[in-house]
Order: sequence, then C-alpha cells, then structure tokens
Amino acid sequence: MTEENTNPTHFIREAVAEDLASGRFEHIATRFPPEPNGYLHIGHARAIIIDFSIAQENGGFCNLRFDDTNPVKEEVEYVDAIKEDIKWLGYQWKNEFYASDYFDELYEYALQLIKAGKAYIDEQTPDEVRENRGTLKEPGTNSPYRDRPIEESLDLFERMKNGEYPDGSIVLRAKIDMASGNINMRDPIMYRILHEPAHHRTGNKWCIYPMYDFAHGQSDSIEGITHSLCSLEYESHRPLYDWFINELGIFPTRQIEFARLNLTYTVMSKRRLVRLVKEGYVKGWDDPRMPTLTAYRRRGYTPEAIRAFVEATGVAKKNSTADVGLLEHHIRQDLNIRAPRRMAVLDPLKVVITNYPEDKVEMLEAVNNPEDESAGTREIPFSRELYIERSDFMEDPPKKYFRLAPEREVRLRYGYFVTATDVVKNDAGEIVELHCEYDPETKGGYAPDGRKVRGTIHWVSAEEAVDAEVRIYDRLFTVPNPMSKEEGKDFIDYLNGDSLETKKRCKMEPSLKQARSGEKFQFERLGYFVVDPDTTNDKLIFNRTVTLRDNWARIEKQRAKEKMEENRRRKQEAKRKQKEAARKNN
Repeated sequence: MTEENTNPTHFIREAVAEDLASGRFEHIATRFPPEPNGYLHIGHARAIIIDFSIAQENGGFCNLRFDDTNPVKEEVEYVDAIKEDIKWLGYQWKNEFYASDYFDELYEYALQLIKAGKAYIDEQTPDEVRENRGTLKEPGTNSPYRDRPIEESLDLFERMKNGEYPDGSIVLRAKIDMASGNINMRDPIMYRILHEPAHHRTGNKWCIYPMYDFAHGQSDSIEGITHSLCSLEYESHRPLYDWFINELGIFPTRQIEFARLNLTYTVMSKRRLVRLVKEGYVKGWDDPRMPTLTAYRRRGYTPEAIRAFVEATGVAKKNSTADVGLLEHHIRQDLNIRAPRRMAVLDPLKVVITNYPEDKVEMLEAVNNPEDESAGTREIPFSRELYIERSDFMEDPPKKYFRLAPEREVRLRYGYFVTATDVVKNDAGEIVELHCEYDPETKGGYAPDGRKVRGTIHWVSAEEAVDAEVRIYDRLFTVPNPMSKEEGKDFIDYLNGDSLETKKRCKMEPSLKQARSGEKFQFERLGYFVVDPDTTNDKLIFNRTVTLRDNWARIEKQRAKEKMEENRRRKQEAKRKQKEAARKNN
C-alpha cells in the first residue's frame, strides 16, 4: 500500500525528520515486533500504522519481527493471525524475522558482557531476587553472587545452556546499579531457564531464553533498525535499551515512545482477553464483540475505517482513552460510501394488500447506493403479500409516530402508498397479520394529486423473501471503563448480558440470496450488516456492524457549541475585569 504523506505532523514524524536532516541516520528502517501470545487488538493498530507509515513516508522499510522469547505463551496460531491482520490493514513488511533467529548471536552478546564484567550468574531464588530489588523509595541490595569471578559465571552460563539446571534455579543478570532510581537498571535479568514446552521454531535446541529487555534492542540493532517505535510503558526501559547497545558497541537504534490507544467499553489487556476466550464469555478471538482486529473484520469493519480512526486519535505522549463512538463514526462514514443498499425485515409482520391482484408480481426499481451513482439500480419483486417490521405498525400510535396505523397512509419504499384497514389477531390478542389497501396511482412513491405522506417504511415480498439469521451485537461491557471497578468487583462483573441478540426468522429481499461471506450492506433504516463466515448455502447469517444513527457527529456539534459559548463567557469576563481595573485606576 502506498499513501501520500498528507497527514498532520506529530512528534515522531518531527524526530525522524530531524534525524535525517542532521545525518544521524541516512535512511529509515522500522519494525513491528509483536509477541505471538494472542491476537492483535485495536490498540495494536496504532503501533502498526505508525511503524509502517513512518517507513513509507521516508522511503524506508518496515520489518515484521515476532518476539518469540517465551515458549510458554506462544503459538503458531497467533503468528498466522498476526500476519493476516497486518495484511488486512493494508501493509506489507519487507522482511519477516523472529527473535529466535538471533538466539545464537544473543548468546554471544551475553558472553561478551560476562567477559567484560558487565553480567553475572545469580543463584538467588526468584523470591530473593524480587525482595532484594528494592522499591521506588528504597535502593536494592547487591546479590551475594554479584562479584563472582568472570570465569565462574562463564562456566555456569554454559552449563545453564546445556540444561544442567532446573527452571528458576539460576539466572544471568546484567551488572549495572542496584541503587539506581530506575528499577529497570537494578541488575535486570538477561536470561532465564525454561525446559518446557519446546519452542515453536527452535524445538529443544535451547532451554535458556533471553528476556525481552535483552533481546529487543539487540534484535533491532542486528536488523539495522533506525527507530524503535514503541508504546509509552517502555519509556522507563529506554535507559536499559541504550545501555545494552552502548556496552556491546553495536548499531545505535533510537527508541521513541508513544501513548497507547485505549477504547471505551472494552478491555485491551491480552491477559484479560485470554480470560474472556478461555472462560467462554465470548465465542472466540474473532467474536464480533471483542476488540481484536479479526473480530472487527468479522463484524464488518473495513481497514480504511480503522486507519481513519487511528489517524483521528493522533499520536501523543500521554495515555488516553478514545470514545468508541468515534470508531463507529468512521465505519459509518466509510460504509455509507461503499455499502450497497438492501431491504431486510428483522422482526416480520405479514401484510396483505387486499386490493392488489392475487397472482400479480411486478418488479420495482431500487437504487443500490445513492452515494455512488455508478452502483446503478436493481429490481425487487412486489406482490400482494409483504413483510414489514412489527415496530412499523401501532394500533394506538403516540404523537409524532409517522409510520403505519389504522386508517393512516404511508409510503412503501420504491413502491406505493398504502393505508392500514384491518388487523388479524391470535387468541392471545397479538397481531399476526395486517390488512392494507394500496393506491395504484402512487407507484414509485409519488401521488399524482400531490398529496404528501410523512412516513416511509421498508418491506420485502413474502413469497420471494429469503430467510436469514441476524446477530445484533452491542458493547461487551456496560461501563466505559471496566477496569475502573468498585472494590470487590472484577471486570467480568461489568459484562453486558445483552451484548448479543440473535434473530432467526428474518426476511430479506431475494437479491441477498447470493450474498457471500464478508460482503457488506446497508439494510435500509436498520444499519450496516456483513455476511458472517458461518453462512452456508442453506443458512444465511448476517452480523450487524453498526447502527445508522451517528451519535458522535451530534456530540462533536454539541462540544463545538459549548466551546463557543465558553469562549464567549471568557471574553465577557475579560472585558468586565478590564472595566473594573480601569474604574479603580481612575
């Protein structure tokens, strides 16, 4: 994918431009380094877009490198899913690497630091290491093994590699400063022992694995990465990142941090997402209620909408949470342009047009997309028996209800004016059928005598209708921030029990019979929908992507109004103070 650099500048773009102008770097190389321990979520989209766009804008390249240094949590399934998500977003990496590609080199780097007196083997227990690390207010305590002879550490490190020690018995630590104000610099662990499970790429070759802080910067350097762009939680790790590079004397990659992208009404922690999946609160990583990219894809979101949303949230140095309404605004904007219109009835009520010929079926012309003239038109069948939404008829309607009611006339979309004349009820008193009369002079929705009707409703022909299942998805949680919980409550306690409603007896216009998985539509008056992958030749299934109503646009308009009002008040207050000061001076 190629894009013109028309986006607003931000501190990362400015830093990269300065590095090129000063000669610090002659070219730009970035990388996206996910750990394959879960599926990518909407927060990762910001990192992907930043990493790839910075490289593209400067004629450089971006690598994909899997941080596979912890075989306990990593799976090939996640590797494949991550690659699919990145391609779906519209990006292609130059090289595909793995941290495990560099295990031999990283081991040699570790030996180099031991030989230089900058690393040592520590035999303290994990609890002792933790206790002696100190706190933010108190310095740490030196390990009793900190000053052991270099030759002894070299020997022990080799024996670690050869599998002579059990998990957790010994570790390799960098020798930096146990009194440092930055806890990350207090002799961080470089290597730990993990005998099981076998690594997904290297098998049983290694039983020692580098920690992220040791593997990351060195991997960047090996690849010649100029800018290591990462999320804000790694800001305190940057001194350690630079320390390893300086001590090893290798290519000096520059680390720059940016704020994470958070979203309301969801959680982004992989650990919590794993829990939602493993404990069955959702139906998998691609459940359309999840914040994963694969879930958004299944829900009908487009990569264009995701990219527009990320650009709209900007790139900042302070963490914040974006309103899910902004994301929904961008998918509406995108689908409004590209999604063909269709008619579907989700809660069908049968309508019989009593004065329409019983054996007649006529084809009416319908617009495919009013936003795209090239989309053309289609024909839909009209007959004596139709289905309308049950909510589009009321026996005793309130004021400002402009849909169908007794003796009230409405327009059938692309069809005729009809008037309700009678209802048929079952023994429980429920309406099961509605009788109407149509005006044959109003074909196309216009009356020759010029009379107006205020209501227009959608419909489908009963005989030609296609049956379908429709899944109505809502927000997964009931509160904007499920992690800001009351004492004694878990984020699970805020799950929305009504986040999924399945409608099984929906009626669709016949053109949808040929719809295939992933195809997107606007169901007129209802929202945007996508064909679910569970669809078969015998069963058509749609997921609702988003409703038609765009609350975000309304909210932004109100905010702008409030801001103008606030500015007006400030100006008035400033004038008042000026007058008061002038009066006192006189």
